[in-house]
Amino acid sequence: MRGFWALRSLLFVIWMAATVAPWGSLMVVLSLFMRGERLYWATMVWLRLAIWGARVICGVRHRVHGLHHLPTVAQRRQAVVLAAKHQSAWEAFAFPTLMPHPLAYVFKRELLWVPFFGWAMGRLDMIHIDRRKRNQAWARVATQGRQLAAQGVWVIMFPEGTRMARGCRGTYKNGAARLAIDCGLPIVPIAATSGRCWPARSLLLRPGLVDISIGPPIDSSGRQSDELMREVETWIEAEMRRLDPEAYPGQAG
Repeated sequence: MRGFWALRSLLFVIWMAATVAPWGSLMVVLSLFMRGERLYWATMVWLRLAIWGARVICGVRHRVHGLHHLPTVAQRRQAVVLAAKHQSAWEAFAFPTLMPHPLAYVFKRELLWVPFFGWAMGRLDMIHIDRRKRNQAWARVATQGRQLAAQGVWVIMFPEGTRMARGCRGTYKNGAARLAIDCGLPIVPIAATSGRCWPARSLLLRPGLVDISIGPPIDSSGRQSDELMREVETWIEAEMRRLDPEAYPGQAG
């Protein structure tokens, strides 16, 4: 069975490589003529192809809970900060295809060097940082985050900073909470069980169901960043245990 999963995963990797090269190249060329939302939505077509490939080739399905907690398409200028659990590349690909507004990821600048994928990302209105220079990184997040929020773009961050193995819990950093407070925006916690199907730091996908749960927005007014992030963390981790109890044996949801 493992060999069968490995074959399907290999086909999926081939699918991504075969589609990202022409699409990424096209987006770089298009960026010479268009920017902003038009370029963003054009670029997201490849992410839809990636999620489609994961479903058709590897049997990775998904369902979303709590979309009603997000501003609607009609509320174009109502920005939020999203703080999400991160278990694999799947949710990083999926979130822009699920959300009704453009997203701006905060990500390590090394991703810009990934051929085609990183080149296309570099042409979008997103926030790439040098994690070795923490003060400069935060200044960049704060400055660009305020500018993007004013345009109605939603900034999304992974508070644990990296992919966490299924059933594991990292240290929640308070950058998303600081940004929400600085910009006067609500922060929306998101739980994602992608580790069921795509383990962290692995290319071996397994068929199954990924649950994405979007929590109620949490008001940042008058809050301290550490306290606000603890509330976000509490919601995400409790929701992870509810959605994926097998990953947390002996722990209540």
